[in-house]
Amino acid sequence: MKSVIHPAPDLAEARTVEQHVRGDPGSGFHSSQEMNDPVDLLFGGMEKLGPGSNADTRHVLSLLPARQFGVVVDAGCGSGRQTLVLARELGTQICAVDWSQLFLNDLVRRAGAANLGHLVQARRMNMKDIPQAFDYIDLLWSEGAAYNIGFSQALATWAPAITPGGFAVVSEISWLDAQAAPPAVKEFFRTGYPDIHTVDENIRAAEGSGYKLIATHTLPRRTWIDGYYEILRPKASALLKHSDPSVRDFAAETLREIEVFECSEDSYGYVFYVLQRVRRFSGGLIWL
Repeated sequence: MKSVIHPAPDLAEARTVEQHVRGDPGSGFHSSQEMNDPVDLLFGGMEKLGPGSNADTRHVLSLLPARQFGVVVDAGCGSGRQTLVLARELGTQICAVDWSQLFLNDLVRRAGAANLGHLVQARRMNMKDIPQAFDYIDLLWSEGAAYNIGFSQALATWAPAITPGGFAVVSEISWLDAQAAPPAVKEFFRTGYPDIHTVDENIRAAEGSGYKLIATHTLPRRTWIDGYYEILRPKASALLKHSDPSVRDFAAETLREIEVFECSEDSYGYVFYVLQRVRRFSGGLIWL
């Protein structure tokens, strides 16, 4: 579970990565950042902002029955690890949406370095505003970000923008075995993310919002550690001595999250829900 739980403000005009790299004055993007922000201090420069891996992104992408999409949106893209995988695998432009200018700037840099700048469009906006920003979406991808507005709420919010027969691939922190969860784990989620649900509950929520389940995929435990917690732990530990109490508190919360994971006994995990949008008729649901 990402520790980045901050509101997502404004909508900014979208421009291609190449325009940002060239410093196009019409881009509306700025390089300066407030580096006293706890999120910026802890997560700035990291390739991974949550559990996952390129191999898992590619695997989940292979579960889709289609490989050609007109409009692809990566909602809550962060610094864009998975965005670059999608661009490389699909060979089509990916519209990468996030609230953080710091993360979008990082994505721009990474896309340029990978010679994928022409396939990535960075757009600063609130994920809730996606239906107002896109007339239609053929594939909506979101790794580890939907919880910012709630899994069920995110699916319901995005549904009108997804074409009938289109797809949503969303990963969400989920109970894998809630009964086996140690007391410390249950308490952590009771206070930190009470909206966590079981896989079956999330599937029912998706179906209730007009989606058909195609497949699920649970991230291996190792993907939480490699390139994520193994980097986050020393960064958070160093920030415990920061002069700003909000930074110290955020660092301590992050270290607590890692401790809970280590004693979780696989009671929870990140699960990909591979979904297809359906059309509602008065007689029921027609799968497209």
